[in-house]
Formats: sequence, C-alpha cells, structure tokens
Amino acid sequence: MASANIETVNHTADLVKTSVSALLVVLSVVAFYYLSDLGGLAQWASLLSGLVMAIVVFFTSIHGKQLIAFAKDATREVQKVVWPTRKEATQMTLYVFAFVAIMATFLWFTDKTLEWLIYDLILGWKK
Repeated sequence: MASANIETVNHTADLVKTSVSALLVVLSVVAFYYLSDLGGLAQWASLLSGLVMAIVVFFTSIHGKQLIAFAKDATREVQKVVWPTRKEATQMTLYVFAFVAIMATFLWFTDKTLEWLIYDLILGWKK
C-alpha cells in the first residue's frame, strides 16, 4: 500500500516535470516573439536558454531517463551490426538492378503479349 503512494507521487512528479518542460518550451517561443524590440541577440538568448532549461527539466523526469536509456540501447545495438564491405554492397546493388531490369522486361513482354492476344486476336481491333 505504501508503494502505491510512492508510485503515485513519482507519477505526479514526473507529470509535473513534463508539464513544466512543455511550458518552458512555450514560454521561450513566446519570449522570442515578445522580445523582438530588443534585437536578435535578446530573442535568441531567451529562446535558447528556455529550450535548454526545458531539456534539462525533461531529462530529469522518468520519460527523459527512458529516452536516454533507449538511446544507449540503440547505440549498443548499432555497434553490434556487421556492416557489409564496399565490395559486398556493390555486388548486392548490382544484383538488385539486374533483377529490376529482368522483371521490367518480363512485365513488358507479358503486357505486350496480353495486349496482342486481347486486342488483335480476340476483339479483332487492329492498330
């Protein structure tokens, strides 16, 4: 029963952190346009500082930590991939091009055969 309260508190705290992060993004955009009279430096400083604060707040929440963990796992999985050599990649590309050329020729031949069969022989329409 005590753990349910802790989960609720954590869930509420994370919801607040995520909401604050979203609010900081909105406020930084509003400040960017509101400070247009002060010049570009003030605008960009307010926008970038607001976005940095929003990112920091977001990464302290559970969703941010899960995003970081996902990125680490994805990086680890990409490092496990055995990438093909240049020769293997070139060979596979040539195989694909050859298959596409053969398939296009087959489909063209089939289309022309059916066209001849239907229009010339069955219907008797001469071109």
